[in-house]
Amino acid sequence: MPDAAATPSLTAIVPFFIVRELLTSIAFYRDRLGFDLACITPPDDPYFAIVRRDDIEIMLKAILPEVLPTPNHARHPWARWDAFINTGDPDALSCEFIARGVTLRTPLGVDGDNLRGFEVADHDGYVLFFGRPA
Repeated sequence: MPDAAATPSLTAIVPFFIVRELLTSIAFYRDRLGFDLACITPPDDPYFAIVRRDDIEIMLKAILPEVLPTPNHARHPWARWDAFINTGDPDALSCEFIARGVTLRTPLGVDGDNLRGFEVADHDGYVLFFGRPA
């Protein structure tokens, strides 16, 4: 096993979602979930973007009309999330999202995995869980 002092640490993971319509996806994350647009490219006909809120980033890419989003739950019902986003205060965050007009896919609560939080689905069907260990 490598020496822990010599092993580089990992600091973040960024989900990469294939989306149908890039600008619609950006609008959802920005207007409903409070993310900022960190990057969009190319400028003349964009197909790729990164949205960011605090230390969380999500990459969004529109590929071709025939390359559709495939959320995990569409492949298997037990794979219910596409991203777990840790938050220290899921209660306050759920109130913020509801005030922004977001419909929660599952209500705030403690689930069978002893996690306190809630689920949100974007318009492409990707499911994000916002929460923490109960």
